Amino acid sequence: MNFYAVIIGTEILNSRREDKHFDFLKKELAKYGHELFASFIIKDDKTLIKNTYEMIKKDENAILFSFGGIGSTPDDLTREIAAEIFTSKPLQTNEKFKQDILDRFGAEAYPHRIHMADIPVGSELIFNPVNNMSAFSLENRFFFVPGFPSMAHPMLESVIAKNFSVSKKKYRYTLLAKTSENTLITLMNQVPDEVELSSLPMFKNNKASVELSLSGYDKTLLEKYFDMFENELSLKNIDFKKV
Repeated sequence: MNFYAVIIGTEILNSRREDKHFDFLKKELAKYGHELFASFIIKDDKTLIKNTYEMIKKDENAILFSFGGIGSTPDDLTREIAAEIFTSKPLQTNEKFKQDILDRFGAEAYPHRIHMADIPVGSELIFNPVNNMSAFSLENRFFFVPGFPSMAHPMLESVIAKNFSVSKKKYRYTLLAKTSENTLITLMNQVPDEVELSSLPMFKNNKASVELSLSGYDKTLLEKYFDMFENELSLKNIDFKKV
């Protein structure tokens, strides 16, 4: 599963609001051994939102958490765009959601709030424990929630616990070596795609060092390639330590 976060909010990009979704989602997924594949903070721009959703849709392993844009103001574009990109059909009024809006707002539901019940065909409602104004999901893998952290976060806590609480154990091996990245590039090129490699160069007192990390689900394979780096460093008498 490739977990994507799309945080829609011009107010974040122009510093009128501070994003709280990325850190929340990263930590919530980590509870179950998952991690984000990608995260985007984008403007309330129709073309940009469409392009972002289209890109994610092309990933057959994608799980999307989209924040913001499902209200009733003119800059709330998510419902309409989600319908276009993920269903190729017009919005459809969800009768239960419509009744929830009427129960809460009565006559004040019209002429604007009532349109929050117009959501993509085939949507499942996501319960909002704060005010019962639902979010929605499609195909049980594309989830669209409000931009308000106080609402979005408890909603996604339930979604993630229900749908993504089971995961494979992921392993990680890390070392810190007193050398430059260049020393290890030849070996890095031998690491197979199923092993995630990260190399972080560092400089202290004008001396190079590198933090090398391997992660993945096959422990035996990880140990094989981690040993390869340890052996190379030992042969070259380069100081290193596991971290």
